[in-house]
Amino acid sequence: MGILPVDVHPSEVGLDADRLQRLADFAGAFVEDGHMVGTDVLVARHGRVVLRSTAGLADRENAVAVADDTLWRIFSMTKPITSVAVMQLVEEGRLRLRDPVAGVLPEFAAPQVFVGGTADSPEVVPADRPITIADLLSHTSGLSYSILDQHPVDEIYRRAGLAAMERGGTLADTISRLAVLPLRHHPATRWSYSMATDVLGRVVEVLDDRPFADCLADRILEPLGMDDTSFLVPDERVGRLSSCYGFAPGSEPALLDAGPTSAYREPSWQSGGGGLVSTTGDYHRFCSALLRGGELDGARILGPRTVRSMMSNHLPGGAHLDQVGDPLYTPGFFAGCGFGLGFATVEDPAVGRILASRGEASWGGMASTAFWVDPTEGIHAVFMTQLVPSGTHVSLRWDLRTLVNQAILD
Repeated sequence: MGILPVDVHPSEVGLDADRLQRLADFAGAFVEDGHMVGTDVLVARHGRVVLRSTAGLADRENAVAVADDTLWRIFSMTKPITSVAVMQLVEEGRLRLRDPVAGVLPEFAAPQVFVGGTADSPEVVPADRPITIADLLSHTSGLSYSILDQHPVDEIYRRAGLAAMERGGTLADTISRLAVLPLRHHPATRWSYSMATDVLGRVVEVLDDRPFADCLADRILEPLGMDDTSFLVPDERVGRLSSCYGFAPGSEPALLDAGPTSAYREPSWQSGGGGLVSTTGDYHRFCSALLRGGELDGARILGPRTVRSMMSNHLPGGAHLDQVGDPLYTPGFFAGCGFGLGFATVEDPAVGRILASRGEASWGGMASTAFWVDPTEGIHAVFMTQLVPSGTHVSLRWDLRTLVNQAILD
């Protein structure tokens, strides 16, 4: 296990160094026990790194150790970045949260909702109302995901070729194919994890009239100094790209996508919901900007009030995810949590029996990566690994918080 240099000793920002070491040991144990190939964990308070610990290998087959600049597939941790780009358009007066998405993408003008039948013969009715930008940001649009297996619409997605890891085609083509498929439910009635953020990526692309990758680079990545975050890994960086592995019951993780020959070396549609590759250091800068109210090192990407709105619960009636959300992971995983504009939010830690702060915002990625930002304590953390699916060791998301928060002394 490697302990990397930090910005400040934990004691200088109210943390106990010995207790914080429990987090490094916890992350390293996933490697030692054979559950993960490599891990990288970073904790910062008030923007200053107090813990950075790596363990294991980024590329097992070539014996490449996890390094401070290892590139990770962050999958759905792309969503908050895309959501920030959308809110920039809102701040610029070019988009409203209540706007129907069909005003930008006409292919969504007449959404249909699945009400019965099967994937082979679905029964549909017109949606009660249009899908809005806010619906997409809060995952209450009725859209779904092929990676789920909860509803006939999920199977319809798979049959339409909308596989979560499919990298061919263009963003415009992918969203056009998605738009004609039925919704799981009427807009703004339930929370369903979905390709909604991919639709938002297309919204940004259309309104900015340039490729979505260029939008993110100009609006967020370059201003924040996230120089290693991109949809495509160029030749000069491929040696730093981790390999991705899959859970194999009773065995070591199985190789899914080798770094040296990864699909991320070839151009693909720019998925705002899951297509970015990044480093722990880059995502640390993104989290730092969020905790600073949308600004970092003199670069402002959002206003503080916008950031606070994004981290507020936008679910119907102010309900919690376990009340209006279709299941994701294990029952009760999101008890006491809401969902904002691009993030899950902690609304009542006592209800969820979790050691977390009210107002915390977070999300994770399909390869078991995770992050959270805690405005109350001024803390953020980033955890990187490459193990699909994210539900394999899903409890680690709350365990990581416990191990950070138990180290707070002030």
